[in-house]
Amino acid sequence: MSHGVLAEIERTIASTGLILRGGFHPEPGDDVPALPDGGAAATVVLVGNAGSAMWHEFERSDRRSDSRHPLDEWLRPTLLAAARRAGAHPVFPNDGPPFVPIQRWGERAEPIHRSPIGIMIHPTYGLWHVYRAALLFAGRLELPPRVVAPSPCDSCVDKPCLAVCPADAFLPDRFDATRCVTHVTSDAGRPCRGRGCLARRACPVGRSYRYPPAAQAFHTAAFVRSASRLLKSSR
Repeated sequence: MSHGVLAEIERTIASTGLILRGGFHPEPGDDVPALPDGGAAATVVLVGNAGSAMWHEFERSDRRSDSRHPLDEWLRPTLLAAARRAGAHPVFPNDGPPFVPIQRWGERAEPIHRSPIGIMIHPTYGLWHVYRAALLFAGRLELPPRVVAPSPCDSCVDKPCLAVCPADAFLPDRFDATRCVTHVTSDAGRPCRGRGCLARRACPVGRSYRYPPAAQAFHTAAFVRSASRLLKSSR
């Protein structure tokens, strides 16, 4: 990558615990949106988090918000500043519909793979990472070769993630959100509400990057709110 541009991004996002998550040069099938001037993006750089650093910064911040997405709202000014200083156009995965295929872009940038429970798994971070923004550049930045690594799930014989879900929500062909939400919001779902998804926690990969309990509870509550709205709208 262009070291000066990346260094500027890293300096801007460091205070929020965010990190650079690689990049790629878009091809027609990547569904990268046009830049504001109508031109095509020549480079996409992903920004996200892994592990607990971002959460600890969020906890220390003045994060009171009535927004549905208080974490996104807290991060947005920093990401906008990073994009402005780097001369990029920012795209946020939760802005939509339509939503950008951020996980597919992640596969173009890093060795991530879909796990048996649907969450993208990284060979180092395990299931404890998220993409927060994509920075679109009009110019073609120099990028290092994409690291190639197999999915850790391919060599995981026991696959504990599929055995511990108390709601049996992970079906062979889909994730049953109704089962999950019904269980998590019940009295029996207290362990899931307080500690996060038990299936996610069962994964042996990237344990040192596991989110702290408060962060897992926060994300579980956000998932339940979002899934509940979608389930109601589909009835």
